[in-house]
Amino acid sequence: MTERWAQKLNVDKLEQIKARLGMTELHSEDGGPFRTITNADGSKDLGLTRVLVGDGVVKKVVYHAIMNEVHPPGAPSPFLLDSHMVFAFTDADSPIPHWTFDSVYSEPFYAMHLDLLPRVDLGSHRPYMDYVFGHLNDTFAAGKAHPGLSEAQLTPRQRSIMSQWMLAYRVHADNYPSMDVNVQAYLEWWFELVENGLPQEILDSIKDTDFAARDAANRALIFNREVDPVWDLIGPMVGARQSELLRAQLETNDVVEDVDPNFTLPPRSGPPQGH
Repeated sequence: MTERWAQKLNVDKLEQIKARLGMTELHSEDGGPFRTITNADGSKDLGLTRVLVGDGVVKKVVYHAIMNEVHPPGAPSPFLLDSHMVFAFTDADSPIPHWTFDSVYSEPFYAMHLDLLPRVDLGSHRPYMDYVFGHLNDTFAAGKAHPGLSEAQLTPRQRSIMSQWMLAYRVHADNYPSMDVNVQAYLEWWFELVENGLPQEILDSIKDTDFAARDAANRALIFNREVDPVWDLIGPMVGARQSELLRAQLETNDVVEDVDPNFTLPPRSGPPQGH
């Protein structure tokens, strides 16, 4: 493993968001990252969580990073997992979408997921859909046409709670770095939405939406253990309590300091899926 492109691309986008939007990074008592992620028994550091907060349109940004050798049940051999995730969350009452990018390396492929998370039902709000997401049409098409892609193994239920402009693919390591142009284009359009807002006619067309209520319900599904089986992989790796901390940090704009120390992992329903 020469260059850690999963780490490189995600950290680059995190730092862009931090600098451009003037976000404040929260640190642990020793001045380090917000939280260090360890293995289940606490004997080995596997990664970290960084948390940024702001008082503008973007309220919270969460970055989770885990690097570990994974031994899936029944697999012939272990593999190296290098996983990085950025979620940038706008205010609960804002119609501006959240921005997300995750990037995972498992030799010889990278898996990526890039999206703007809509704040209204797109099936009944065409003006919002056309304005917020129509701008991404060319980039979406270019991303899908990138050489060497294969579809991420997402369920229809997972796709239904994101957007249809989501780019979720596996990419061979040789072709992955050049995907950054698409990631950057999604980020630049999101910056424009955050900084300039939506035209009044678009705002008028979505007055029927309770943004905060919809967001709470949507995030409760996106980060649900039954909806996204990736938690079946993370849970045994880092332990029940840390797994719940990672998940809960994404579910709310509040800063989650701790969870129930007696939290236990639910029984696994089958092999992990997803990208």
